[in-house]
Order: sequence, then structure tokens, then C-alpha cells
Amino acid sequence: MENRITSNVSDIDDGPSGGGQRKTLSLRRCLLSRRHDAPENMLRFVVSPDRRVIPDLTARLPGRGMWLCADRDVLSSPQLGKAFARGARQQVKFPEGLLDLVQEGLAKRLQDGISLGRRAGEAVCGFQKCRERITTGKVGVVICATDASQDELARLMSGHRDIPVVRVPDRVLASAFGRDRAVYAVIAPGALAQRFVTEYKRFSGVANGSLPGPAIKGQ
Repeated sequence: MENRITSNVSDIDDGPSGGGQRKTLSLRRCLLSRRHDAPENMLRFVVSPDRRVIPDLTARLPGRGMWLCADRDVLSSPQLGKAFARGARQQVKFPEGLLDLVQEGLAKRLQDGISLGRRAGEAVCGFQKCRERITTGKVGVVICATDASQDELARLMSGHRDIPVVRVPDRVLASAFGRDRAVYAVIAPGALAQRFVTEYKRFSGVANGSLPGPAIKGQ
């Protein structure tokens, strides 16, 4: 996450289709921490007509948008309610369990990303299938369940240290392939793999220490 602070980046937007300078901004600033980063690495929130704060994980909902870092400490901060009220310029209903709500939403986006890759023929699961694609250089990201053996993962990778490796909750990987259990999967190089890695960065920032093993590094 970019840690520099700048006065030329906004933590508020007028909507995903807002005109003028706001539409061209390439960075957003966290409403709470004041750190800034690319929008795809951050989290957008809007306020509903009944003043409830709603996560907008696709950054497409209409209305005044407020941006936060994809960071567990930010989402669990006791100052977050005041920050949202300041950004919304009104008192808002700050939902309890926002951290869990965002984490579940991001996990669902990971599952959807894998499912999309499967339907497009770009994602496969199973040790042998994954191994074949890794050895032929047809992998953009390796995905493994949180309970995957570190030794077995090392055998799967066999020295291919340049491929990103991520760990996701077991249920995410299994559900994406419609199975009771899945341990390993790969997505072919390209836009889907790149998008998945970007989504994973947001998820891992919110999940924080709850995911063991490799993050965005190959083994």
C-alpha cells in the first residue's frame, strides 16, 4: 500500500460517472489513514437513502463515494464512524460487523473470479492438472486452499518462483469448482489472472493474519 500523503488526491467522489477532474483521478486517499493508492486497490463506500453506510466493492454504485484502504486496522478503527460522518457530511448509520461484511464480500469476489476463469477455460483445479500447466508456463497465478501442505505446494511449484501464489479460504476454492473440496487451482496468464491478484491484495489486506502461508510471492 502506498504510504505517502498528498493534497492532490481526493477521499471523496461524486459518483462513478462524475464528470470533471474527479473522473480522471488515478489515485484515491483513505478517509481515515490519509494514505493513497489506485482505486482498484482500495474500498469504496456509499450512503443509502436511509443513511446506512454500504460497501461498494465494485465501485459502481451511484452517489457520494468515500474511500478507505483495504486494511483490517482501518476497518476496525473506533474512529471510523466519525470519519464516515465527516465524509458524508451527515450523521450515518454505521453497521456493526463492517469488517466481516467487507471480508465476506471480497471472498465472494475471489470465488466469482475463479468461477469466471473456470467457465472461460482459463482455470483448472487438481494437483496434476495444475502441475502440467505450471511446467508448460501457462499459469498467471497459483491458488491454494489455506490448509494446503507447504511441502506439497513446494512440490507443485518445483522452483517456479516467478509465479504469484495466493491462499484463499477452503470454501472459496471448493465452491468455485462446485466440489466438496479443492486444494489447488491455477488461472492462465492474462486479464483474469491479473484481476484476481488485484482482488486478492484487497482481500488479504482485510483478512490480514488470518491467512497462513504465501501471499503474492512464489515459493
